[in-house]
Amino acid sequence: MDTLSTTFQALADPTRRAILAQLAAGERSVTELAAPFDMSLPGISKHLKVLEHAGLITRSRDAQWRPCRLEPKALMTVDTWLDDYRRLWNERFDRLEEYLRELQAKPAHAKGQRKGKQNVRRRKK
Repeated sequence: MDTLSTTFQALADPTRRAILAQLAAGERSVTELAAPFDMSLPGISKHLKVLEHAGLITRSRDAQWRPCRLEPKALMTVDTWLDDYRRLWNERFDRLEEYLRELQAKPAHAKGQRKGKQNVRRRKK
């Protein structure tokens, strides 16, 4: 599986996203990370393994303490991928904004007309 897919797979789970949010505030132990969840430590550890495999976190060992820390560089792949779409949508919104300005600038009587043709209903005989 490619790096981007692995990262999105890790981010797909709300528990893992909540763990990342906690780590954004700084280094935490597994016990601290588990505290807000109604989940066993082995359950949290499974989530941490997925995050670690995706490169989103690193875990180390300092005697009995096992700190986890966020690796923000791993999110650069996602940011780069999203940036192409962000540019695309910004361009589309800019074109839409320009079109709406053109529509608003037209005189009121011209808004109901089509390119030189009057909007007249013909009666069937």
